[in-house]
Amino acid sequence: MALLTLQDACLAYGHVPLLDHTAMSLEAGERLGLIGRNGSGKSSLLKILAGLERPDDGLLQLQQGLRRHYVPQEPEFRAGVTVFEAVSDALAEVRELRRRYEAHAPGEDLDALQSRLEALDGWTWEQRVEQTLDRLGLRAEARVDDLSGGLRKRVALAQALAAAPDVLLLDEPTNHLDLEAILWLQELLKSFRGALVVITHDRAFLDAVATRIVELDRGILRSYPGSFSAYEAAKERELHAEALANARADKLLAQEEVWIRKGVEARRTRSVGRVARLQQLRAQRAARREVVGRATLEVDAGTRSGKIVAVLEGVSKSFGARTVVRDLSVTILRGDKVGLIGPNGAGKTTLLRLILGELAPDAGTVRRGTQVQVAYFDQMREALDPEATLADTISPGSEWVEIGGVRKHVMGYLGDFLFSPARANSPVRSLSGGERNRLLLARLFARPANVLVLDEPTNDLDIDTLELLEDLLQSYPGTVFLVSHDRRFLDAVVTSTLVAEGEGRWREYEGSVEDWLQQSQRAAALAQQQAAATSKAPASPAAAPAAEGGAAAAGAPAPRRKLSYKEQRELDELPGRIDALETEQKALAEAMAGSDLYTRTPERIAEVHARHARIEEELLELLERWEALSSR
Repeated sequence: MALLTLQDACLAYGHVPLLDHTAMSLEAGERLGLIGRNGSGKSSLLKILAGLERPDDGLLQLQQGLRRHYVPQEPEFRAGVTVFEAVSDALAEVRELRRRYEAHAPGEDLDALQSRLEALDGWTWEQRVEQTLDRLGLRAEARVDDLSGGLRKRVALAQALAAAPDVLLLDEPTNHLDLEAILWLQELLKSFRGALVVITHDRAFLDAVATRIVELDRGILRSYPGSFSAYEAAKERELHAEALANARADKLLAQEEVWIRKGVEARRTRSVGRVARLQQLRAQRAARREVVGRATLEVDAGTRSGKIVAVLEGVSKSFGARTVVRDLSVTILRGDKVGLIGPNGAGKTTLLRLILGELAPDAGTVRRGTQVQVAYFDQMREALDPEATLADTISPGSEWVEIGGVRKHVMGYLGDFLFSPARANSPVRSLSGGERNRLLLARLFARPANVLVLDEPTNDLDIDTLELLEDLLQSYPGTVFLVSHDRRFLDAVVTSTLVAEGEGRWREYEGSVEDWLQQSQRAAALAQQQAAATSKAPASPAAAPAAEGGAAAAGAPAPRRKLSYKEQRELDELPGRIDALETEQKALAEAMAGSDLYTRTPERIAEVHARHARIEEELLELLERWEALSSR
């Protein structure tokens, strides 16, 4: 039996229905990913499922005694509370039941109270809160008011987990979380015993967590079993079939309209049934809700910058006792697309400002290239005046914008970003978070720039717009600096990553986020094996006779054995062998990601996948051998 069922639901704000006689259900243990365009009504639907709002029409049926917990995009807490108190607020019922049981008030049914407390595991609620805080890395005594957005989101998740609901409802839980925290949340939700409904635009997160995708599209909920990748394939087939069906219906309607308008002689013989069918076709065409258009993204790369965009040599930067950048040397060339990765507070924005020359280093030098034109996307959207109109935000004092040498009216340009002409004179404050991000992108791309700095551009953007932005940045000829925690977006765009590795140390990795994760995991595995080998090695003699005078050399290390000729030759050859394997691995990965392998040479699919897996093992063996020989 379903935990909850929504039947024939209707909801509208203004003339456009967000829910149009639609339905859905949620089974025990399901992890459901709820997706759809910005403004399609996902958050409103989630609040209906949480019991916080009611639909205009329809019915929500719940299993008896069902416990639900809702975590909004921006969680709110009582002023002045500690983390422990905030999380304990989610257990209000348990706390009240135990207070009543311990008070032994006259007329109280203690047996009923005890049964309810045992059902809710209420005798040890304090330990449950403490265990949850420890699991989420939160300090019980910290004041919630002093926490960052990411930590406040963790407190809200701690509330949900401590409450142990049957149904957990999450609205954009990955916003404000860094990559490490998103991976942590991903594993946490996969082990959650209850049912889950989550709204998110993070496709890698959806792929890892969801067991079913539900799309809210033009007022109707459509269900797709499996991961987000399975949904993408099914949705493409569905849209193609819908376009064909609409084209056939439009062709039939056009033919019938021609027939009904024929001369008097034809009208004398017209069929009453055919006239009725024409009326029905007209009604169906009027009622049809077309697929929402896609944004059109263009950017003017302006004049080409010099070949070198920036060179950092031995750069360090500190704020008080905290070092944000320590002895960093890196060269950024024209056309590089660099992803900056690190936990919240690691100093990604500070590093960007150092690279762009907006901040002077405490030590080292920063050289900027020539003819650099920078356009900056600010994650806090401070560049937007909430009282200005959309048109003035894009092109203040003019009705025209110029993109790549082509003039375009501001109304048409806003239309490219899915803003109707009727909204061009609306104030910025009337926009949702996703719409503000789209407007900021429109403003950013309306100016020529050969260096794009995008600080968290993916927050609140719907999946369609994310994919379009990916395509734009892939073909952009200039240089891109990208701060994002969306793994799939980073993987699609960046050619290298700058990763914060603690205590102000930054390291550059070639390739995407997936490449960095593989390299770092390989290095961690090597370090673990080395530590294990060291712990198993026999202890050196406590004392050894001295060469002269018989003095004891207590604890003297064993002398390093010199490499044989054969071993030295092997060591010299290892870097080339490792490079060759990594090149082959990259070529195979590109073949597996493309379509030629599957369409032209399908007989090689198994061979390519097997070889790709073997290379990883061979690389690990060579790296271990290189480490062993180098240490001698």
